[in-house]
Amino acid sequence: MAAGSLAAALEVAAAEQGLTLGTVLSNDSDPLRTAGVASTAPGRETCWIFIGSESRWLNINGLCRGVQLLSGSTSDLGELARAAAGWRNGAMLREIEEAAPFVEVSEQAEAHERGPAQAVTAQWRLLLEDLRQEARRLGLARQTRALAETASAEPKLRQLYPFTSHWSLHFTTFTGFLYSWNVPFVDPLSDGHFRVCGPSRGSVIGEADTAEHAIALVIGGLPADCGPAVAGTANDLRNQQLS
Repeated sequence: MAAGSLAAALEVAAAEQGLTLGTVLSNDSDPLRTAGVASTAPGRETCWIFIGSESRWLNINGLCRGVQLLSGSTSDLGELARAAAGWRNGAMLREIEEAAPFVEVSEQAEAHERGPAQAVTAQWRLLLEDLRQEARRLGLARQTRALAETASAEPKLRQLYPFTSHWSLHFTTFTGFLYSWNVPFVDPLSDGHFRVCGPSRGSVIGEADTAEHAIALVIGGLPADCGPAVAGTANDLRNQQLS
């Protein structure tokens, strides 16, 4: 409040450490609780800082090509300024974490930072681990696990970015959200069967008795030259088509 806005306070904290944040953005409707720092690194969006409504607790979030890479919470404005400066200047995530230890660097974020191929590999492993744990207690999770394990053995699908939604197994040609909907997906059914749809949800390709048959239907419905998955979002493709 003394500085006039969170953006101004952040600039002061940065200047005291010899850091440059450029023009710190402020939300005119909520200047005391919101500020943004634009990045000079390709693909990185403006990281946004939000202060808690009831206590001095600052949260930072940074997206890159549809994936949240930067996150964390701290009560130290100086530490926050170091994190924002690192993000702005294109520092690696571990470098940002070293300068500002409150930053949380997940395995998945690091994989995305290394490139789409590494992001796909990490996503497959983490998805399979999660499904194997969930399969111990949920029937539909057991079916989705069987689908994912079968799909992971297929090179044409292993190169795509997998995700689940309400136990449906999906594949996308982009590693960031919004995901693409140009690849068939599979719904596990309560009777133990599977329904293969796509690329739109209302279009049914067929039903299958086994995970192997369902995945075969997905492969048969793949668009030409499908994959490997690339960094970015489905919006990037739409923008390219419009331009």
